[in-house]
Amino acid sequence: MLKGFFNVPAPVNEPVLNYGPRSVERAALKAALTEARSQQLDIPMYIGNEQVRTGKTFEIRPPHDHKHVLATYHEGDASHVEAAITAALAAKDAWENLAWEDRAAIFLKAADLIAGPYRARINAATMLGQSKNAYQAEIDSACELIDFLRFNVHFMTEIYQQQPQSAKGIWNRLEYRPLEGFVFAITPFNFTAIAGNLCAAPALMGNVVVWKPAPTQIYAANVIMQVFLEAGLPAGVVNLIYTDGPVAGDVIFRHPEFAGLHFTGSTGVFQNLWKTIGENIHLYKSYPRIVGETGGKDFVLAHPSADIDVLNVALLRGAFEYQGQKCSAASRAYIPQSLWPALQEKLVAEMATFKVGPVEDFENFINAVIDERSFDKLAKYIDNAMADPDVEVVSGGTYDKSQGWFITPTVLRVQDPFYVTMCEELFGPVLTVYVYEDQEFDKMLEIIEKTGKYALTGSIIAQDRYAVSKATHGLRNAAGNFYVNDKPTGAVVGQQPFGGARGSGTNDKAGSMLNLLRWVSPRTIKETFDPPKDYRYPFLNKEV
Repeated sequence: MLKGFFNVPAPVNEPVLNYGPRSVERAALKAALTEARSQQLDIPMYIGNEQVRTGKTFEIRPPHDHKHVLATYHEGDASHVEAAITAALAAKDAWENLAWEDRAAIFLKAADLIAGPYRARINAATMLGQSKNAYQAEIDSACELIDFLRFNVHFMTEIYQQQPQSAKGIWNRLEYRPLEGFVFAITPFNFTAIAGNLCAAPALMGNVVVWKPAPTQIYAANVIMQVFLEAGLPAGVVNLIYTDGPVAGDVIFRHPEFAGLHFTGSTGVFQNLWKTIGENIHLYKSYPRIVGETGGKDFVLAHPSADIDVLNVALLRGAFEYQGQKCSAASRAYIPQSLWPALQEKLVAEMATFKVGPVEDFENFINAVIDERSFDKLAKYIDNAMADPDVEVVSGGTYDKSQGWFITPTVLRVQDPFYVTMCEELFGPVLTVYVYEDQEFDKMLEIIEKTGKYALTGSIIAQDRYAVSKATHGLRNAAGNFYVNDKPTGAVVGQQPFGGARGSGTNDKAGSMLNLLRWVSPRTIKETFDPPKDYRYPFLNKEV
């Protein structure tokens, strides 16, 4: 076995390619899109060293072109969940005893594969399966996933290097064991990078994983799994299953070896899973680690001193990139009366330039929402707003699902700061604005602080430094990621560790060492070189 204190390659954030006209990356991505649309994949589950096809298949269709079939995937049942757990546990001893540098090498290779030969393919899969435009796919499925893989290796070494002090004659050591059992990763549709990280982060630290992605992300999840396998990930370390949530949960949350949950999704689902785990706590060998990021109702607060162009772009990008389907998307804004007329004019004018349509046309800034269920929910909110005399539809307000699930980017102005769309997470391209009197800035801090149950992201747009300071302090518990003069989206691995508290999750900060610490169980080892051979201490001796 190799011996040495190894330095891993210093991580650097993956450069974002721009996909401009006549660029090499644009041509490669166009070719990958054409190839993907020209075939219909048959996607298996990956359990142990087997690709499992059950014959019970479901179709995958692009959200922006729901008449076209990209692939079919094979749905599993409870027996496949059991098989995935068995395969994971069978792989556990060899994987956790593999030297850390070998585990690191696998995920570093995976990062290089995505940066190189798989880049166009994984971006195309994300574009088609999740209706992301080229730039949104690039910053997600390529750059952020690459960053997670590389930076996590670096963070792992930082953890291992944290060691206790040793007194004379003693050597104290701290080892970071993987959890005793298996980890269950439940991943969302909206970020391919999140899907990859939620299973890879625990695995890097020596854990074995059962991974259940959202059905609407399976098309890209299949590419992630192929990358991991090509990078050398041993069979059974990560097992990819497609089962109904309650079916999987009924097996996993009753298993004595269940050791951890890595989750991104809705608050309601996460709270129900936590409740189930609590009710079953007597069944488990150890107390499971529960890590979750569960959404938000993210805000932009503008001060009267705000630069109006900065504010305008923060809203346009923050609210409408990827159709507002980011946990961090700006969905409520508080605008001073003095700025609103000019801001409204700029917003409406710029939104009129948005092109809406399929991802294959690179001129389209806005694409489809993820599925019909989301479309119908958003359409209902818009209809209710249009029927409410106290709500003004500033822009948008239309939708069409004849070809894809298209919701026109919409801005609502409300008279009540606690109107439903100011409080509830819509997860779509709908921004609600409340216009306040300039002198009520301090009141807005109080309103934001007590609006809703979330605390994920938020931003302050202001030139006045006193206002920036006041908002930063006053909203310290209202957002786990807070931005000054920027949109509340776009956290970068290693730069802005991501996560929120309250109803937004456990705030374990993906993209930092903090998240990886949840997937280890430290053991202290004390070795005494010259141990005592007499129980008596000096104080017991008689006075002479």
